[in-house]
Amino acid sequence: MEKLQMYLQYNFVIYALIVGVLIALCASLLGVTLVLKRYSFIGDGLSHVAFGAMAVASVLHLVSNSILVMPVTILAAVLLLRNGNKSMLKGDAAIAMISVTSLAFGYMIMNVFSASANVSGDVCGTLFGSQSILTLDKSEVAICIALSVVVIAIYIIFYNKIFAVTFDETFCRATGVPAGRYNFLIAVIIAIIIVLGMNLVGSLLISALIVFPALAAMRLSGTFKGVVILSVIFSIVCSLTGMIISMLADMPTGATIVAMDFLFFIVSWAIGKFVIKLD
Repeated sequence: MEKLQMYLQYNFVIYALIVGVLIALCASLLGVTLVLKRYSFIGDGLSHVAFGAMAVASVLHLVSNSILVMPVTILAAVLLLRNGNKSMLKGDAAIAMISVTSLAFGYMIMNVFSASANVSGDVCGTLFGSQSILTLDKSEVAICIALSVVVIAIYIIFYNKIFAVTFDETFCRATGVPAGRYNFLIAVIIAIIIVLGMNLVGSLLISALIVFPALAAMRLSGTFKGVVILSVIFSIVCSLTGMIISMLADMPTGATIVAMDFLFFIVSWAIGKFVIKLD
């Protein structure tokens, strides 16, 4: 406790905890929709796209990587979440192709054009998460807070439409609801979450931040609202606990958070199977 109190005296630790909680909160909201729409793997695919875009941005020495990474990731999300019946490649095949291609090209670009003396370290940090979240300044924290507020506000305002599109997109179209617009909205939000989350857990682990809380919540609740609420709680607790443990034990932040998410899933599965399932 003394060590933790010492860490909490530093602003950069407070910034990291704030950003970590906001990212976890946003990821858990859309995670439920992705799991129910059977697009759980899309987080992994988009994170690889973001990795490839980040590699290009680094080579171009852009002032901010987000200038390139955010639009590219949003475009990829829109393409992956559009109507599968009209696309040449169906859901999982398209995700697998884009994911592997982006990862390969990103790694190749970083090796061929990077001026860094430690390319392997840079790649490992980007893929599995680094301590960059502990070096955030006020402007970066402000941007994260602003984007998180936008994501949360959009989710609350369009909750009923997102709920409808999640469970029966065909019925929505038949009743005149513009399902395509809401799929586009979901795609944009997911892309924003992916880009923000890469600083926390890395591009290879971001899908766990999106999927695990939703899966754990589904073991304990049988309603959409209940699953969303539990998912948010689990995600925030896992994020906070993982970050604190990683700081105190000098462990990788991203991997520790994912380990906590997995632990919560196992506990929730056991409670839901052998004890009780909430309504």
